[in-house]
Amino acid sequence: MNNDINKEISLLLQNIGVAKDDINWGTQLTILAAILIITYTCTKLFRHVIIPLIHKITAQTKAKWDDYLFNTEMMKAFSRMIPPIILYVLLPFAFGKSPQLLNFSLKVCLIYLDIVSILLIGTFLNSLYNISSEHEKLRNRPLKGIYQMIKLITITIGIIILISILMDQDPTSILAGLGASAAVLMLIFKDSILGLVAGVQLSANDMLRPGDWITMTKYGADGYVIEVSLTTVKVQNFDKTITTIPPYALVSDSFQNWRGMRETGGRRIKRSINIDINTIHYCTSDELQSFIQKGLIDKKTDINGKTVNLAIFRNYILDYLNNNPKVNKDLMIMVRQLQPASEGMPLEIYCFSDTPEWIPYEALQSEIFEHVMAMAPEFNLRIFQRPAGTDFNTLHTI
Repeated sequence: MNNDINKEISLLLQNIGVAKDDINWGTQLTILAAILIITYTCTKLFRHVIIPLIHKITAQTKAKWDDYLFNTEMMKAFSRMIPPIILYVLLPFAFGKSPQLLNFSLKVCLIYLDIVSILLIGTFLNSLYNISSEHEKLRNRPLKGIYQMIKLITITIGIIILISILMDQDPTSILAGLGASAAVLMLIFKDSILGLVAGVQLSANDMLRPGDWITMTKYGADGYVIEVSLTTVKVQNFDKTITTIPPYALVSDSFQNWRGMRETGGRRIKRSINIDINTIHYCTSDELQSFIQKGLIDKKTDINGKTVNLAIFRNYILDYLNNNPKVNKDLMIMVRQLQPASEGMPLEIYCFSDTPEWIPYEALQSEIFEHVMAMAPEFNLRIFQRPAGTDFNTLHTI
């Protein structure tokens, strides 16, 4: 192959009136200067003419993916490949009579080309990540770790090619040598490999997305996922601290994802109050008439002397929840009794707010139970609480 290149060089030089034997250092430097000027001119033309032209074309298209693939960073990374390619092709014309210098120069060009190729692939993967972040179906997938793994593989292959250029050996022979040390490589890249496998599982099973609210008590995580990378999952807790979790821990251990709650559009209220059992009784006729006059019972309701005041109170709460505009009517609404205990009869309210947001949810929950506790005496019921020191002082005074 070198003989064919030398013949072509000799033929070209003869056509421009320069004999190969007449080439001296002055001629070589002149040719080298011309090559550098050509390289500089081609690079500048690409950056100042071709790149703006490509940007004008992509700006006129309706698709957005070409805006990312042909952005400024991508085009600059591609323009860095022009000088080594041109130099690799044209340097034999300058150093045809100096094989050692030519071999060294070509090695430098290949090394430079290898480095800028790695940078180009890295920039390309960044553009793909930006495209997937804008895509409706891919934006919530933890793909960052996969892109980082591809970058790591690219850098590893680039380093192997770089070593093969320096050592004048075939890259496959170096890969064969690395195969013998596979166990060491597995140990070095253990976290990256586990992170890649975990990232694929999390994405395939839709277990985790950036923006999800998760709780993982083992790692002290309770907040929103802000980043899923190859080796870490970052969770911003509600106190604004950051907790980092290995991705494989989310696959091997259990964690709670609150995404389902947010997607339903409501947040569960499940809390009970304790009714003093001594205040639960059958209503008298006077009590029933009083409840009707106060509007606590609908006049059309079938009532009799065997009606219990707690049952009326329970139905009143249920009606109150069904008429509260902040309670989600599409989800379960229930008022039930729990197992009686030494603290009284637990009366549990089970419903959902119409928003998953924390502050409106807490406001609604407080509003409901403030109303319930304030209305309990209207039904001749008393909320149970253990006596405090002030209660005994009152008894002593009496």
